[in-house]
Amino acid sequence: MGFQIEANLIDVFNRCVRPVRVTVYDQKITAIETITTDVNNYLLPGFVDAHVHIESSLLIPSEFARMAVVHGTVATVCDPHEIANVCGMEGIQFMIQNAQQVPFKIFYGAPSCVPATIFETAGANISVNDIQQLIKLDSIYYLAEMMNFPGVLEADASVIHKLQAAICANKPIDGHAPGLKGALAANYFKHGISTDHECFTYEEAIEKIGLGVQVLIREGSAAKNFNALHPLIQHFAEQLMFCSDDKHPDSLEKGHINELVKRALKLGYDLFDVLRIACINPVLHYKLPVGLLRVGDPADFILVDNMQDFNVLNTYINGQCVASNGKTHIQSVPAIPINQFHSSEIALNTIFVEPKPEHLVIECIDGELITKKLTLSQSACNLENDVIFLGIVNRYQPAKAQFCYIKGSGIQCGAMASTVAHDSHNLIAMGTNAKDLQQAMNSLMQCKGGLSVANGSYHDVLELPFAGLMSGADAYLTTQQYKALDIYVKQVMGTTLGAPFMTLSFMALLVIPELKLSDLGLFDGQHFKFVE
Repeated sequence: MGFQIEANLIDVFNRCVRPVRVTVYDQKITAIETITTDVNNYLLPGFVDAHVHIESSLLIPSEFARMAVVHGTVATVCDPHEIANVCGMEGIQFMIQNAQQVPFKIFYGAPSCVPATIFETAGANISVNDIQQLIKLDSIYYLAEMMNFPGVLEADASVIHKLQAAICANKPIDGHAPGLKGALAANYFKHGISTDHECFTYEEAIEKIGLGVQVLIREGSAAKNFNALHPLIQHFAEQLMFCSDDKHPDSLEKGHINELVKRALKLGYDLFDVLRIACINPVLHYKLPVGLLRVGDPADFILVDNMQDFNVLNTYINGQCVASNGKTHIQSVPAIPINQFHSSEIALNTIFVEPKPEHLVIECIDGELITKKLTLSQSACNLENDVIFLGIVNRYQPAKAQFCYIKGSGIQCGAMASTVAHDSHNLIAMGTNAKDLQQAMNSLMQCKGGLSVANGSYHDVLELPFAGLMSGADAYLTTQQYKALDIYVKQVMGTTLGAPFMTLSFMALLVIPELKLSDLGLFDGQHFKFVE
């Protein structure tokens, strides 16, 4: 079956706008004819998220798709290393198979760092042999972010073998090098690594662009770098992409890559440069089978109302209308949960920090993944100075929980916990007192994963039966459940963080400096070693 659409074509390649009639037949664009008829709407290629961990949306891929298409997204470049850290190769296979059940284009990478470091306990290991097998598959489009930058710089044999496997397969390699500059950056990127989504200053991004790197402007739920990096758009549009990286469902419900397009246009950047970044560059860089509104391409495109507001009217993927006027047309599909959770409940008397004259304290920063390392002369939770408990426990086997202090959350009462804790996804929690921490953490032990809050007699849980990371329920229902937790932590518990659960999840991400907490102890991310 075929159909035709008449609209103003925003031709990104030829940098012009003209009225056309587009003919679609058998999922492809078969003709684009210039017309003289007055038309109101605008046609353009669909948006592509150049780097995302779908698991962070708390939704399985098929449910993520249902929500993303409403905003004009037709494809994502996805690193499944969250579920790989929990369930290994079986988890990657689950993500691929679930995505194939819906008309949305998800292009997976082979997770390069599972576990992310040797300084934490993960549920699985993706070996060099696994990478060599994965990277050959047609369903794997690239080697996902190489977070082990010390391994690259030191020419670790297993790291180099993984990089070589991607190079031999002629597939791109994603980078992950926050704050790396000078000779170290040059050394890192000379190994065939071609992107970085971790730039948090303009100066850092400029230096990496000079090395030929494709810089991704990230705007997720916790890490927000658009304001720092958008000046790059004016001169380096050919070396930029937009991405969300980690995006919670409430944020995805509001918008996706379309939000970055709107913001960039309001700042006065050239329309064709912005759309090149949002639609074209990811497809060309990763060699994706995504249509770019040319004759012979797959019929992947969107219809918007005007060139100022860019409100998405319709989203088409392979010629199928998958969303109209803010409503998804993709149906939910059944899925069987996959998980790994073997930890035991925590006793109240194990929740403490050993008294010392001075304590190293993690200071979290709203809107950033990096933290600061503070030294404070206090021996207990201090709400007046915004210092509370942070704890983490191995979820894959019974083990002693680790506790330290964290500053910057704003929390004044209660506790919150999560089994989304990058990248090994052990159980992480922060709170003002031991009793609430015990309740928040043990409630997740009982349901084998999720998000929770506890405050005296009040407690609530969002269960995440898929690897302790994803819900599997209707995307919009999951979003409402997540919002209830988020609102409670903000309005009742007093946090000042924009995305408290997302920020909490990154307090275990050891590859981002300065100070983080592992299930094995407090970790210095600058010197890549445990704190004595």
